Amino acid sequence: MSRRPKRLRAEHRGLVLGSLLLVALFTAASILVEGFASANNIRSILLLAAFLGLAALGQTMVATVGGLDLSIPFVIGASNILLAYLFGTSLPAPLAILCILAMGALIGVLNGVMSYRIQGQALILTLGVGFAVVGGAQIFTSLGSQFSGTVFSQVPGWFSNIASISGTTFGLKLPPVILIWAAIAASLIFWINRTRAGRAIYAIGGNRTAAARLRISEFRVWVSTYTISGLTAAATGCLLLGFSGGGFVGVGDPYLFTTVAAVVVGGTSLLGGTGGYGATVIGVLVLQVLTSFLVGMGLDYAAQQTVFGLLILPMVALYARAPHIRYQI
Repeated sequence: MSRRPKRLRAEHRGLVLGSLLLVALFTAASILVEGFASANNIRSILLLAAFLGLAALGQTMVATVGGLDLSIPFVIGASNILLAYLFGTSLPAPLAILCILAMGALIGVLNGVMSYRIQGQALILTLGVGFAVVGGAQIFTSLGSQFSGTVFSQVPGWFSNIASISGTTFGLKLPPVILIWAAIAASLIFWINRTRAGRAIYAIGGNRTAAARLRISEFRVWVSTYTISGLTAAATGCLLLGFSGGGFVGVGDPYLFTTVAAVVVGGTSLLGGTGGYGATVIGVLVLQVLTSFLVGMGLDYAAQQTVFGLLILPMVALYARAPHIRYQI
């Protein structure tokens, strides 16, 4: 009777701490920065949080099984310029988007299969795949062009409406990508917590031996999480094209650090087995509110990175004190 409440408190520690931190940051920023709590600023925060939330979705899934995907920012950049390139051809826009999403999923499959075969090297392996993908995309889109890494084309108006700050949903001044992110987050949280396939992810991350005895395929779950990571990274790159209106190969660079930071701040263990996407959503909102707060205070990008680092260190130290789930079984 005494052990179960203690375990539940440990599992939800990140969610509670993250929520408290989010409320504290938003309250402080609303007091110190004029106009921070305005509708326009909140809409801007939610829009940028939607991009980071989608990119961090895959990182959360991979981290839950004990892996890490560093190819995410490079897949975002490659998808961004390749979609801009395809928009400049005769290919219908919806088909071009599907092609890019399929490419992202295939990169995820490649990452999953190779990192499973070379256990313990997922970090370096995905980084190498990311370099190869973004380099190949840059070479391909630069053929016959003098603008290396930048692609100019006409983005369809309906696609820009989905992800731009001026986008509307049924006449309301709310970019559809925010609602899309909310729907995906709710569906994913339900799927992970209420289905056997979703709980298999925790089983693999918590204790692979126990999962094998339950006839859960470690290979299938492992590759599936990386596939989702590649797919969501490609989707983020596509949406960022609608946001900016132009393809830029470096558009994914900030997501190398922030996707991992959102997972850690939310409380998902990088060793696998604990956490979840609900916690990552809180982590994403914390980072985005903090970024807007620091910008409002006049801090530059380097200073913002320093504050992010100082935020992550105590969070990691706090979670590291909790024994991993595999040692509790």
